[in-house]
Amino acid sequence: MEKNAWFLIESENDYLQALERYEQIKYAEKGTDKYKELKLLVKLIAEYERSTSELPDVDPIELIKIRMEEFGYNPKELASVYGDKGTVSKVLNYKQALSLNMIRKFSALLKIPADLLIREYPLKNVVA
Repeated sequence: MEKNAWFLIESENDYLQALERYEQIKYAEKGTDKYKELKLLVKLIAEYERSTSELPDVDPIELIKIRMEEFGYNPKELASVYGDKGTVSKVLNYKQALSLNMIRKFSALLKIPADLLIREYPLKNVVA
């Protein structure tokens, strides 16, 4: 049985190795050694991302757009996570506010703290 020894993630290389290992074991069965390793990796990865990521002070929609670009996502991919292309389009064009469900899903997908997505921002006037 292969055992990995994990330490604090201190470099981009360490981070990439941790992400690669996470992808290999992300469906580990609860209670196994791989599951324990997975839980440790999640904490280490999250701490490294928190310490190295400085998100700009912009409204939630601009922040989503910035992270989409950083991760190489397009609106269609966001819609596949949320489930409704029309709603995602309206939100990205400031015609509809983010819902709580969207905030949860986009926070996880784009690695944006939810508290940054719940901030108020102006919507464009929609003429009926």
